[in-house]
Amino acid sequence: MTGTEITIQVLTCSALAGLLGAVGLRLTWREITTALKQCRLAAILVVNFAAIPLLALAIASGFSLRRDLVIALILLAASPFAPVVPVFARMARGDLALAAALTGVLPLAAAFLTPLLVHAALMVISGAGALQFNLLSSLTNLATTITLPLVTGVFARYRAPDFARALLRPVEVTSEALGAVSFVFVTATQFRSIMNLGWRAWLAIILVSEISLLLGWKVGGSDRAARRVVALGTSNRNIALALLMAIQSFHGMEIAAAVVGYGLLLIGLGLLHVTWWRFEDAQRSRA
Repeated sequence: MTGTEITIQVLTCSALAGLLGAVGLRLTWREITTALKQCRLAAILVVNFAAIPLLALAIASGFSLRRDLVIALILLAASPFAPVVPVFARMARGDLALAAALTGVLPLAAAFLTPLLVHAALMVISGAGALQFNLLSSLTNLATTITLPLVTGVFARYRAPDFARALLRPVEVTSEALGAVSFVFVTATQFRSIMNLGWRAWLAIILVSEISLLLGWKVGGSDRAARRVVALGTSNRNIALALLMAIQSFHGMEIAAAVVGYGLLLIGLGLLHVTWWRFEDAQRSRA
């Protein structure tokens, strides 16, 4: 692993652990269970961990993408509910309690399911059979980076709520800053590769994102605020998680650059949807 890749991995791990720890500090067990009882959790899990990865495989095959671009697409497709979803949900006037609960539960499940999904996908991606993917190492790394900080945050909120509230903002600010630095660093170091992804790769991720949004909206229930949360979480994948796996398992390849390029576009599409929903609300309030 090169010095650049080690720097990206350290920054990404730190940012992801901090973001998930902050999610835990914000939640109580009662808030999590109440919010989850009010949503179609089983359908949301099936869509995010089965339908979206299969959709990504189908679209990548249809566009005949290069092997590395397919793997990057699968890494994102298998990494649902980015930590930024509660921020988007707040901007879109979504159900904030549900956004926080799902942003905790889905990455928690992803720590175990995402490596398994990627391992299975590599078996069917053309030319990927020769790649070395350490499943056990990935499971251990993600459990340490996602599960432990999240559970620790929830436990701290339960045992010492005043301390958790005091700690929340510093943890959020620090982890968001580390995430931004990591994203800028990898974009700068991989800029040429990002620009050379090609129109088919860009169109593929747009299709995956928009179809994912529709699927999330469909399983989000009847409440508009809840639908917005599930739609945003289903279409905005966890870039930090996908980038961490790309750096850890696929050294010296264009997969990390593709993950970042795809991720930039996903963030832009998410902001467009938030803007549209805000416009819809404004129009409805005038009517």
